[in-house]
Amino acid sequence: MGRPRTNDEAVKERLVVCATEMLATRPREAVTVRAVAAAAEASTTAVYSLFGGKDGLISAVRDRAVDGLFQELSTVRTSADPLADLYALAVAYRRWGRGHSHLYTVLFGGVQSFNPSGEVGAGDPVRPLLAAIDRGLTASVLAGEATSIALSIWATLHGLVTLELAGALDSATAEAAFRSTIQATLQGWTTPAVFRSLRQAEPAP
Repeated sequence: MGRPRTNDEAVKERLVVCATEMLATRPREAVTVRAVAAAAEASTTAVYSLFGGKDGLISAVRDRAVDGLFQELSTVRTSADPLADLYALAVAYRRWGRGHSHLYTVLFGGVQSFNPSGEVGAGDPVRPLLAAIDRGLTASVLAGEATSIALSIWATLHGLVTLELAGALDSATAEAAFRSTIQATLQGWTTPAVFRSLRQAEPAP
């Protein structure tokens, strides 16, 4: 009878979960193989056997975060309205961040950088955002340079979500701030004709 597998998928999952929490809540240098293994009730050998070491484990955490955010944004369906699509992507981004706060912190805390000006891979979370921006530019709904628009939207969105996750905004304030700020940011990049139509459609105060 063979020896039971000790470094199985359950151990792998515990290591990734524990590493994610530690990377989100501690300085990176404090996240050691020994510390993660102890938290996951596994051996240090398991880390090397399953991931090849600390760098491989961190890469697994990064990959999970990137894939999770990409999958969330990919659920947003394309419509005939690029502005509505961009707002829906912002909603999906916030939803994923709130539901996966540790992964969100790890993803934008140094393990992964946001690079809308570089080469975008098939599973890169920025791809749905750039695609919606390109549709807006093609339809003459947006005016500007795609990278600048993407950075503006992301900086605004990231700031709002980060403040919310940090507890700096209560629920009602966070909801109102998200809605008004994202809408204002999108309007700021619209063409003059679209901007005038949006302003005319706004309800009177």
